[in-house]
Amino acid sequence: MSRRMMRWCVYVLIAIGFAIACVFLSNWQFDRNETRSEQIALVEQNYDADPVPLSDLIGADGQLSPGDEWHPVILRGEYLADQQLLVRNRPHGGTSAFEVLVPFQDVDGRVFIVDRGWVPPGDGDSPDSVASPPSGEAEVIVRLRPGEQLPASGRGAPEGQVPTINLPSIAKLVDGDVITGAYGQLVSEDPAAANALGGFSSPTDDPGPHLSYAIQWILFAIMGFVFIGYIIRTEIVKHREEVEGVPTPVKKSRRRDKDADVEDELLDANV
Repeated sequence: MSRRMMRWCVYVLIAIGFAIACVFLSNWQFDRNETRSEQIALVEQNYDADPVPLSDLIGADGQLSPGDEWHPVILRGEYLADQQLLVRNRPHGGTSAFEVLVPFQDVDGRVFIVDRGWVPPGDGDSPDSVASPPSGEAEVIVRLRPGEQLPASGRGAPEGQVPTINLPSIAKLVDGDVITGAYGQLVSEDPAAANALGGFSSPTDDPGPHLSYAIQWILFAIMGFVFIGYIIRTEIVKHREEVEGVPTPVKKSRRRDKDADVEDELLDANV
């Protein structure tokens, strides 16, 4: 096999390797698009559904089924306001706000963590003030959410605060039989609190750019073969010209033509 053929084989192998990488990245983006579509469909199905009792969706094991995320549930009981916790560094109002977690003692005896909303940061490590929940018996509607992981960095928080909504960690700070498979984002309270906290916006239905990225990676794979094909064709044409002895056309200088015209004029003038 000639060196030229070996070089072309290397070109093709490079194109194939590039295409395989593009296909892998394209499939990854297709998977992300499918996951995002499932998330949007789940929100559309559950977000505005009729609320049901907590025990209908959270059984004795305290676990949340993935298909029940965002579904509203009704809590009946009272807040344990003296065990309130603040979650640090939450993105609300264009700043690093605090979310307010208050344990709720349900009539079934279990304690459920309710995220009542958010407050802006204060001058120090805590907000300037936090509105209290309603006292005594209350009926509260929340949307179910899964708990969060602990920070990978291992960062902590001052007393009375937590870095994330990690329910097993929060259960260690709260008295009672705490449900650790889910918490709830507040929808409404009856009776209503004297002062409301910042509320939660509904999840976005933007599917994101994953589908367009997947198509772009496919196009990149095709372009890789086109580019390699162009290089090989150029080398073939050049080699054919060398073998056939076809002279390379030389571009005539416009300046030389102009100088020749001047010389002709001088010769005509001397005749």
